[in-house]
Amino acid sequence: MTGTDTLAPLRRAAETHAPPVRIVHLGLGHFFRAHQAWYTAHAADAADWGIAAFTRRTAHAADMLNAQDGLFTLVERGPRGDRVEIVTSVVEAATGHDIDRLCHVVADPQVAVITLTVTESGYRVRGDGAPDLADPDLRADLADARAGVPAARTVLGRLATALEARRRADAGPIAIVPCDNIPDNGPYVRHRLREFARMIHHDLAAWIDHNVSFVSTSVDRITPHVAEAPDAVADAGWIDEFPVVTEPFADWVLAGDFPAGRPAWETAGARFVDDIEPWENRKLWLLNGAHSILTFAGQLRGHETVAEANADAECRAHVDAFWVEAVQCLPAGTEHIRYREQLIERFSNPRIVHRLAQIAPESSTKVEFRFAAVAERSVAAGRSAQASAQAIAVWIDWLHARPGAPDARADEVAAALTAPDPVEALVRLVSPTLADDSDFLTSVRALRSLSASPEVATSAR
Repeated sequence: MTGTDTLAPLRRAAETHAPPVRIVHLGLGHFFRAHQAWYTAHAADAADWGIAAFTRRTAHAADMLNAQDGLFTLVERGPRGDRVEIVTSVVEAATGHDIDRLCHVVADPQVAVITLTVTESGYRVRGDGAPDLADPDLRADLADARAGVPAARTVLGRLATALEARRRADAGPIAIVPCDNIPDNGPYVRHRLREFARMIHHDLAAWIDHNVSFVSTSVDRITPHVAEAPDAVADAGWIDEFPVVTEPFADWVLAGDFPAGRPAWETAGARFVDDIEPWENRKLWLLNGAHSILTFAGQLRGHETVAEANADAECRAHVDAFWVEAVQCLPAGTEHIRYREQLIERFSNPRIVHRLAQIAPESSTKVEFRFAAVAERSVAAGRSAQASAQAIAVWIDWLHARPGAPDARADEVAAALTAPDPVEALVRLVSPTLADDSDFLTSVRALRSLSASPEVATSAR
């Protein structure tokens, strides 16, 4: 973002009055910029809360932001037009491999919060939740950390190394805020990080127990990747090499303690609750579950975007049936009627080009949390799990039609696909409980290949 009269005053103000770094973010990407960075910039006390953001792997995003002094345009793309603003909360950006800088920032007593956008597979853990030491990078990080060498290959390694630097600096307590689509994501990260820290040294694990809080969150804002800057950016008189496009809707629900303070995110619309589970399940099942159904059924029927699949009566029927089943698993009093109406409006927005291929990766983990979780609860309650069975059947058809899709458990998926009973093997991969239920397996088998176009259905059998 460079050199126009429109932008120059803002650039000078950002350079002169940049907020101090008090938040560290791991996983610098489109969603972080449209969500956590946006909420922080809109908080009433935004002037007190700057963000140092670190990429997961490459330096590209950090280089692009640093070239623009951390500034970027956010385009809210509504059905009838765009609204453009500049987000100023990112004070600095660095590659995740710059472990020295990460340790220096986290060891600063001013820093009060670490946020994460990592995805389910990024924590590199086994099915039982323990760190996966068969992963060469995680194993190497553990060896480095034990030897007193900064660990910089994995998220768990970087977190443990940075927190050890904070412990040695006696910089005080801190909150870790995962913003991943994982149920109970705060305890999820706490358990895995503490176990990894225990493998390094009991002093670090004990310090984490007494000084680090883990906040659970539900995050919601559709943010597709875009290949080039929208016309709205240029129309506003700005030059931005790294804009982000998102929908007008945004939601953030948090539950947990912030021992060193936090931004007033509630003034930007965030909600703080005592129990996160109803809200994260509402979002995980109704939004994310629908996205996965639209992806599997939509791609089988030749669609490329969420809006296209949502306009297909067959795909929408699958979503509606799954929603009826899923809302029965939510606690009484959890609002879902208006939320579903909003979801239909959001999915129908043709100007948000949300590609199904963007949603498809890591399907096995997504099916476990989005479909199998609903099916397990429905069966346990004695209710029909037909819609969940259909969602899993469509996933299995999709796997047959599109073998080799990106997945951290790709080897397990491939083995299940070639097993004597692929349906049983794939269901077992996402839920051993459901795999032991012969009635549920019968339903899945009966529902296979009922969603695809005729030519795809034939090849998927």
